Amino acid sequence: MGVGVSNWRLARTVSSLGQLGVVSGTALDRVLIRRLQDGDPGGHMRQALDAFPFPEIAESILAKYYIEGGKDEKTAYRNAPLHDKVMPREVAELCVASNFVEIFLAKVGHSNPVGINYLEKIQPPHLASIYGAMLAGVDYVLMGAGIPMKIPGVLDRFVNHETATYPLYVAGAQPGDDTTMVFDPRGFREHTLPPLKRPMFLAIIASNTLAVTLVKKANGKVDGFVIEGPTAGGHNAPPRGKLLLNEKNEPVYGERDKVDLPKMCELGLPFWLAGGYGSPEMLAEALDSGAAGVQIGTAFAYSDESGLRDDYKQQVLNLVRLGEATVFTDRLASPTGFPFKVVQTAGTVSDATVYDARPRICDLGYLREAYRTQAGEIDFRCASEPVSIFVSKGGDIAETVGRKCVCNALMATVGQPQIRNGKYLEAGVITSGDDLPEIKRFMREDGSRYHASDVVTLMLSKVQELV
Repeated sequence: MGVGVSNWRLARTVSSLGQLGVVSGTALDRVLIRRLQDGDPGGHMRQALDAFPFPEIAESILAKYYIEGGKDEKTAYRNAPLHDKVMPREVAELCVASNFVEIFLAKVGHSNPVGINYLEKIQPPHLASIYGAMLAGVDYVLMGAGIPMKIPGVLDRFVNHETATYPLYVAGAQPGDDTTMVFDPRGFREHTLPPLKRPMFLAIIASNTLAVTLVKKANGKVDGFVIEGPTAGGHNAPPRGKLLLNEKNEPVYGERDKVDLPKMCELGLPFWLAGGYGSPEMLAEALDSGAAGVQIGTAFAYSDESGLRDDYKQQVLNLVRLGEATVFTDRLASPTGFPFKVVQTAGTVSDATVYDARPRICDLGYLREAYRTQAGEIDFRCASEPVSIFVSKGGDIAETVGRKCVCNALMATVGQPQIRNGKYLEAGVITSGDDLPEIKRFMREDGSRYHASDVVTLMLSKVQELV
């Protein structure tokens, strides 16, 4: 769920209730340093860093980013360097530490499994991030938004702290170009560590073809799948075949975009269904179809335990209560080119009057595309950066139309908006599945907020009746 919405607190709660709590692994390095610059309310970041197995790295992070009492609201957050093919040492340390922190906190107080979810498209942080999560004993790694063919092998290598590699997709790359990213855990260890536990790997897919390909060609064991349909929140897989638009200018999905569940059963691996399965009835239907269960995002995103900003959360809950909540599948908003679900709310990037006032800038860079320069080097570009800069890097100006800075917006969504020149405050973006109106079933009779435990209890009610 975006950046920091499915945080350690929500994952811990869900796992404590006997389900699989999953934290978002996206941009955790920035989330960590902004929490520290906000003064680390509750001391949770410092608690986890005290347990980090490399104390010198933890101390350097605290010395650079922790601000007692929090920064002034008109002071900009200090940023870390951008990710690169060859990761700057500081960024790699932040990735390892921040992923450790999130998983460590999610596992406190119970002994049930915890997972972490990454986007394959955001490739540069993969290696350091996964190693950090494994240091904290993560039980499941989930990955979608791409073809995670090489992730199982990375998990296998990190069990014994061995060097792992991952291919970086580079637009325009030519034979002989070095596009391989490398991470050697030995360069970060301050002392010898015992072998790590290999987490289970679940690939998030939207087609039978990809499932079969991963089973046959992945460089290690694929332990199962999450089948995510086009009604799910966040980024969606583009429709297969020719792009058609409906009357709202949204992509149209058809029969080719449906996964054949009987064929999935033939693979002999567990799978979970996502996108429109946030009800007891749909859970029962999923189990009847052979699924091991369902993945729920939208309902949990508006629970008290999620990291979604309180004002945004309350605004959407009010819209749901009034029957006015709408979700638009925006085919242009994300620099990735993938359709992106956007809840239509005032004061966020879905409000043109708000976003049009934003200076066009890319200073977080998670969704940038790697490309080959004319000099044969690897650089990065983003369709949401200033148009002249994007075009100077060989980008097509048509790709800049309608693009939003999703990175900065998602940070704002969890209460960490960057402020520019002491006056312009980044607005957030709220993403949810198409079944957003249905979360009304979890709300109290007076229309007030609800807890993650309310979601779990209601979701299991029909299954327990059948048992």
